[in-house]
Amino acid sequence: MSAVGSAGAVLIVGGRGAMGRLFARLFAEAGFEVRVLEPEDEARAVELVAGVALVLVAVPIDRTLARIASLPPLPRGCVLADLTSIKRAPLAAMLAAHPGPVVGLHPMFGPDVAALRNQVIVVCQGREPSRCAWLLDLLRDQGARLCEESAEAHDQAMQVIQALRHFTTIAYGLFLQHEQADLARLLRLSSPIYRLELGMVGRLFAQDPALYADIMLKAEDLPALVERYRDGLDDLLDLLKRGDRAGLIERFDAARVHFGDLAPTLMEESRELLRRMASRD
Repeated sequence: MSAVGSAGAVLIVGGRGAMGRLFARLFAEAGFEVRVLEPEDEARAVELVAGVALVLVAVPIDRTLARIASLPPLPRGCVLADLTSIKRAPLAAMLAAHPGPVVGLHPMFGPDVAALRNQVIVVCQGREPSRCAWLLDLLRDQGARLCEESAEAHDQAMQVIQALRHFTTIAYGLFLQHEQADLARLLRLSSPIYRLELGMVGRLFAQDPALYADIMLKAEDLPALVERYRDGLDDLLDLLKRGDRAGLIERFDAARVHFGDLAPTLMEESRELLRRMASRD
């Protein structure tokens, strides 16, 4: 660990929230003094930022920009970072609020992970990356896989990886609710791969609805993406209604070409996941 990491303090804004508590624990285990700033601690904000090596903003999306703007002046060498699932607007807000090193982080996991091993964190550089390196090194040392992207490329990708996927998952869950589907029966009759897919739907509905609403609402291009997704559904539905077997196979083959060599790779990854699930039985 670097000298900064071994002796420094970190301040987590929103440190009593789910993600804030996770990172507070991880930094404490790495030997940091961990401080927390919540609304009730605002009177002590100047005291809490004194001498910190890192200020990490871990508040809900709808409060992130205002919270960054309300921070007191930070030590010049302090790293200012955030954990928000969108990056362009928070990164711009941090660059405006702090003249020192800035980096945007997006953990691609929830607060229920036990450790960072093999977990993906997207990194969007803001300012003075060399002075943020100790933080990224620490995350790597704890096993995280860091993927660097521009904020713009990140947000574009997340509209498909997160926002569209959440939208379609919620739609599927609403369909099951509307049809009064017998979930216990569906699970009982499902093979492990189908059980896993249904589990991903159930997992979403076990979490905070405000988080998913904000992710979708902040994805500026999501309505247009959903329109195009619906167009694809309408096309497949038309083929289905007409009993067009050749047309369905043609669409399948077109998607297979797009996936290319990645399709068998992902198939093998899914097999390995299923093997691990089976080994726990």
